[in-house]
Amino acid sequence: MQIGIVGLGRMGMNMARRLIAGGHRVVAYNRSPEKVVRIVEEGARGAESPEDLVAQLESPRLVWLMLPAGEVVDEHIDHFSGLMTPGDIIVEGGNSYCKDDIRRSEQLKRKGIHYLDVGVSGGIWGLQAGYCLMVGGKVSIFSHIEPVLKTLAPENGYMLCGPSGAGHFVKMVHNGIEYAMMQAYGEGFNIIKNSPYGDKVPFAELANLWNQGSVIRSWLLELLESAFKDDPGLETLQPYVEDSGEGRWTVQQAVESSTPAPVIALSLFERFSSRDNADFANKVLAALRNQFGGHAVRKTDNRSE
Repeated sequence: MQIGIVGLGRMGMNMARRLIAGGHRVVAYNRSPEKVVRIVEEGARGAESPEDLVAQLESPRLVWLMLPAGEVVDEHIDHFSGLMTPGDIIVEGGNSYCKDDIRRSEQLKRKGIHYLDVGVSGGIWGLQAGYCLMVGGKVSIFSHIEPVLKTLAPENGYMLCGPSGAGHFVKMVHNGIEYAMMQAYGEGFNIIKNSPYGDKVPFAELANLWNQGSVIRSWLLELLESAFKDDPGLETLQPYVEDSGEGRWTVQQAVESSTPAPVIALSLFERFSSRDNADFANKVLAALRNQFGGHAVRKTDNRSE
């Protein structure tokens, strides 16, 4: 298929690369042109502007946005929808709030433009392993772009979750669960560290051991093993853990629907407290965020990397 990729950050660039490798015709646009030059060297067609990108795509056009959530997404949707024609498709693949998706879908519907929201998980490892894709929107449009989804995802790695908003809603809850899992790992390793055995248990080897058939095995543990190999005591990290919108939105949804979610809520609040807390558990959380998503961490010399 032909597809326009808008936004060549950590996720967008690698998604473009995976699509090119899968035989799709990719037209790429990014506000900073250096990244466009880089992906053109790898087989994409470059666009100098939104107008140029739209002109290079045949109808029905497919434009996939990979941008930071918020106003910048609305700005791009407004701009592109003014350039596109009825029957074209806009996919929002960032981490937007599901209620924004419903609003955008209704706005684009009046112009005859289709909208899909796609929650994307896989972080900086998605290029090799594939991305887990959670899609919201019409069945017919989902089916139309399915060749792209198949290329981006591993086997059985994508699903239509429901109408507009459903994709990002499910991804929101996914991230809330992720918060709680990471918190449990952080607390567990902290208990060991503060025990009489703390200076005797090699954490990288323990993370590897727990992935050999135990009930708590996971990809997060694989990443934690890697982090401990690089820095056995996580001495270079500050225990400062950022939070993204999805964790907060998950807790807000739990409140709105009167659904008990004490573990997810506490894991979010623990991230808040991490900013004034030198706890080892929070170093584990910071290390994990850096490992799976390439998120910035604070080093002990106060530099962000």
